[in-house]
Amino acid sequence: MHGHIGGAEQGTPAEYVYKLWLGNGITTVREPGCMNGVDWCVSEARRSAANTITAPRIFAYAAFGFKERTPMTRPEQAREWVREMKARGIVGMKCFGYRPDVLEAAFAELKKQGMRSACHHAQLDVARVNVLTTARWGLTSMEHWYGLPEALFDDRTVQDYPPAYNYNNEADRFGQAGRLWAQAATRGSDKYEAVIGELLKLDFTIDPTFTIYNAARDLMRARRADWHEEYTLPSLWDFYTPNRDHHGSFFFDWGTEDEVAWRGNYARWMAFVNDYKNRGGRVTVGSDSGFIYQLYGFGTIQELELLREAGFHPLEVIRSATLYGAQALGEEQRLGSIEPGKFADLVVLKENPLANLKVLYGTGHIRLGDDGKVHRVGGVEYTIKDGIVFDAKQLLADVRRMVADEKAKRHIERLPQP
Repeated sequence: MHGHIGGAEQGTPAEYVYKLWLGNGITTVREPGCMNGVDWCVSEARRSAANTITAPRIFAYAAFGFKERTPMTRPEQAREWVREMKARGIVGMKCFGYRPDVLEAAFAELKKQGMRSACHHAQLDVARVNVLTTARWGLTSMEHWYGLPEALFDDRTVQDYPPAYNYNNEADRFGQAGRLWAQAATRGSDKYEAVIGELLKLDFTIDPTFTIYNAARDLMRARRADWHEEYTLPSLWDFYTPNRDHHGSFFFDWGTEDEVAWRGNYARWMAFVNDYKNRGGRVTVGSDSGFIYQLYGFGTIQELELLREAGFHPLEVIRSATLYGAQALGEEQRLGSIEPGKFADLVVLKENPLANLKVLYGTGHIRLGDDGKVHRVGGVEYTIKDGIVFDAKQLLADVRRMVADEKAKRHIERLPQP
């Protein structure tokens, strides 16, 4: 539900991303933003739908007010933008926040056009427009968690930022983000219950993407994940490495206090998401990979594990990854479950993921055998999209060759460590 197709900045060609997705069992992806260009993204979605490329099914959402035109200052401009995007083949909008009257008009037009929406409520606008604001206007899913703690404030209206805070310094941005949930209303309070209750009434979807911030609470573990050496392109590794100009590469001086704050952040965030699910709310699976040491495909499987950590039963995790995602897209008549009349989308493997979600990773799971030797087991055998059978292990072998080829061009054997 939150999958970017990479791009020139990360040095990740679409083929690389698609094969990592399919190789890890992902048949359908919502592309929130189409940052490689609206027309290109729509073209890729159409080619995938026609099965002329090896790729998951793609739902293209355009980023509101991004790249393609000058800033919008009147509500009618927002309505025109939505109509233009639909005419070009876009099926939904992603926003980061905007001037309230303009953004509200965009949501009104989306509803009129039968289009869906996603929002990353950026700190620059969240004091005026939080999750409750946009959900009331018609937002269908929130991304990450921005805007939700702010909706839960009961003793303030603005986050307690330090005086020297600079949003464009990502060490500041992410360092302070890890201290936000501690400022929200406590679990079970009147404010907490009121926010959950209203979002439930609005049939709202939460797409948490726990995985994308996982490095913030344990940087070393994220950097040393099993898959990096064979599956992460050196160009993408360069992008991940601390850098003031790369989005999400904010580990300039990331220390114990930052990680401890983020662990507390996760505990509160996960509790809210689990409570929302337990009250009947829809929670979906997204990854936002390609940033912060998270790799396409593998990050999605890690998201399943993080939902489990949040308190989801394994069957609830699978439902979030399948049927609930289809419902959030408005596609439950075609996707999300194994029923006559729906697309034949299946994942085939030899292990049982309900017993151990790790067996879904393309790198498999380590197990000590009865022979006293350590074995790698699991990994998806076949990914079936629209009835077409893809050899998942062959797709991942293709990716390993891409990575090996780039290493050879750079005359390196291993990814460089800072």
